[in-house]
Amino acid sequence: MHPSQKFRYCPACGVPFPAGWASQPLDCGSCGFRYYFNTTCATAALLVRSDGKALFIRRAKEPAKDKLAMPGGFVDEGETAEEGVRREFVEEVGFAPEGIGFLCSQTNLYFYKDVTYPVLDFFFVARARGDEVPEALDGVASVHWLDPLTVDPDDIAFPSMRYALDVYRRRQDPLRPGFLLPEGAMRD
Repeated sequence: MHPSQKFRYCPACGVPFPAGWASQPLDCGSCGFRYYFNTTCATAALLVRSDGKALFIRRAKEPAKDKLAMPGGFVDEGETAEEGVRREFVEEVGFAPEGIGFLCSQTNLYFYKDVTYPVLDFFFVARARGDEVPEALDGVASVHWLDPLTVDPDDIAFPSMRYALDVYRRRQDPLRPGFLLPEGAMRD
């Protein structure tokens, strides 16, 4: 259900909304209050080692429990996408990636506690130093170094991550793991 459907009363004046009512933006005909349900931002990164393997986590919680994902999560208020992905890495695997570069963005829907949140996911690529020792921390069942070129897309948690993995596969430089070919030079 869209977040607007959780509002039964105007948050400003308390007037009840009609049963089944939902709108975007939320408009109160009584007091004129208007609330926009904006897209939530999330971020994730593909951390790639020199051998071409990338760090994946296995999710410990719903949604998509037991599926593979790139470390990441929701961007907090006041953070850039880059700051958010660094913080999420620390929270989930115990260290922050360095030298991150933008890969792509993609829309997503995140189902949580009977609400469907519209999300804009920002994806990055970072190159591992080689001495990182990831730990399974907040919301993470396990960590894995896997070849991103052979990971089964059906085992990836979210459609937006499958999209980002596909973009990485088409743009990764076969001679330099963790590096991207220019956008116009994508492989088919």
